[in-house]
Amino acid sequence: MSWTLTEADLPDLARGAAVLGTGGGGDPYVGRLLVREAIREHGPITILDPSEVDDDALVIPTAQMGAPTVVHEKLPNGSEPVLALRTLEKHLGRRADATMPIECGGINSMIPLVVGARLGLPVVDADGMGRAFPELQMETFGVYGVTGSPMAIGGERGETTVIDTGADNKRMEWLARGVTIRLGGVAHIAEYAMSGADVKRTAVPQTLSLALTVGRTIRSARERNEDPVSRLAAALVETPYQHLRVLFSGKVSDVERRTEAGFARGRAAAVSFDGSSKLEILFQNENLLATVDGSVRCVVPDLICVLEAATAEPITTETLRYGQRVTVVGISTPALMRTPEALDIFGPGAFGLPHPFVPVEEIG
Repeated sequence: MSWTLTEADLPDLARGAAVLGTGGGGDPYVGRLLVREAIREHGPITILDPSEVDDDALVIPTAQMGAPTVVHEKLPNGSEPVLALRTLEKHLGRRADATMPIECGGINSMIPLVVGARLGLPVVDADGMGRAFPELQMETFGVYGVTGSPMAIGGERGETTVIDTGADNKRMEWLARGVTIRLGGVAHIAEYAMSGADVKRTAVPQTLSLALTVGRTIRSARERNEDPVSRLAAALVETPYQHLRVLFSGKVSDVERRTEAGFARGRAAAVSFDGSSKLEILFQNENLLATVDGSVRCVVPDLICVLEAATAEPITTETLRYGQRVTVVGISTPALMRTPEALDIFGPGAFGLPHPFVPVEEIG
């Protein structure tokens, strides 16, 4: 059923979104501030369960695109995603009935909430990734037959672009990435316009609710002096993200990070507290592969989440630093994201990783 998102929910939502973002999706703190100001000016936001969306409704997802490292230097003001939505509406000749996240991680759980508050639109409690991924074709919407085009891009100075590559979502990503780079490395988009019936068929449901649950669970565990990771594992059992495995505990020993071709790419290493084991994580905006002493422990599309060891506060790829004490967990993705069709679009091979996908709960 539908529910109302208020300012009081935002810290927990941002925390949970950062966990589900697997290190990427953009800075959740920046997104939280944007939504807070939008709610203060325009009022609370209605969150719609996918089952409540009319089949013939027009839903237009909105998001931020670009390298998360750039957002620290180019803070959005909140008007850019509204501009993108309005541009796509004009192109389509129809107003949106709702907006929705394209991914449930970081700032991109927040951008549709900014749009919803500013325009009085409900936000659908679902998304197209079930986590965060770095490229626009990597969405369950596209996997199950919704085309991303036409898409609209809005820049900070009022620039707009409409890209239409038909059914070729990968080429849409390539062109949009080029435009985003020329806008300074970050832009805001509206894409994958679809009917309510397509939302029900292709989206990962209730991911905003899930992010709120994750954030609340971690906070309440800390307040009660309980282990937040154990509490989180227990909470996830009742969701489509059923399995949480602790992959590693230790101290960050090295971070290599570069902004390249519109992405934050690199690797991070950590050493166990007793010095006997070494973790390595590869990332492209989001964490893609975790190995311990050379053995795969978790691989995309399952979630690899780096948490601060004492508090379980999530750490994004752009804020990883030498010396941080961390617990790294792997979380299973819903069945919708593990089909052969889905793995072809955002499994290990899509990132050039020479590893087959093995569910995190099956890795010893």
